[in-house]
Amino acid sequence: MLNVVVTGGSRGLGLGIVRKLAAVGYRVIAIARRESEELTNAIAELEPHKTGVLNFKPFDLANTGDIRLLVKQVRDEFGPIYGLVNNAGIGFSGLLTMMPDSQIGQLIHLNTVSPVLLTKYVVRGMMVEGSGRIVNIASIVGFAGYRGLTVYSATKASIIGFTRSLAREVGALGINVNAVAPGFVDTNMTEALTDQKREQIVRRSALFRLAEIEDIANAVEFLLGRQARNITGTVLTVDAGNTA
Repeated sequence: MLNVVVTGGSRGLGLGIVRKLAAVGYRVIAIARRESEELTNAIAELEPHKTGVLNFKPFDLANTGDIRLLVKQVRDEFGPIYGLVNNAGIGFSGLLTMMPDSQIGQLIHLNTVSPVLLTKYVVRGMMVEGSGRIVNIASIVGFAGYRGLTVYSATKASIIGFTRSLAREVGALGINVNAVAPGFVDTNMTEALTDQKREQIVRRSALFRLAEIEDIANAVEFLLGRQARNITGTVLTVDAGNTA
């Protein structure tokens, strides 16, 4: 059974991804600061079906100095890591000129520095194995921009550049690196949208709807699977045509 690590796997988009991957047969290691009730229920619901396996590993990715030890612990406990899904992140909104310096630092640290360091230590094991898949969760605001999300957009744009460059570095070693760029999805990070703003986004979308968590999870599953073996350095946009 192949091991896949998913960060931010206790709620929202991350929870949808771990549910999907475990259901199709992966051993999923969900990483988050704490285990949510929803994740606990997902673990319990999965057991009777005997498909994949869902495990929880508590860790705060803001503690970047301990990431190397985290990766070692995961490998020691579960074995080689086949896949890494860098999903964890925060999404403070606000105009750049009014955003506190501390929030800017938090956004860059957790959304950019943490996944880069985690990938560094995970990909070393993949290089030894001669195979592996990395899927980074970016966002359409990383290339389209959005008022009030300047810093968040910068972190997601950096993840896209990181994805494409790393794909070049490790491709010859049998490792695929891709990103998924969701549009606006119904998660905790979009709850602040007013009904008017939500309607504007829907009207702007080619399919006149918002993408759903399941759509993003399906894209991640595809990029981890054999059908995507010749896809690397790519950003797969899942936004119901919002940026079409």
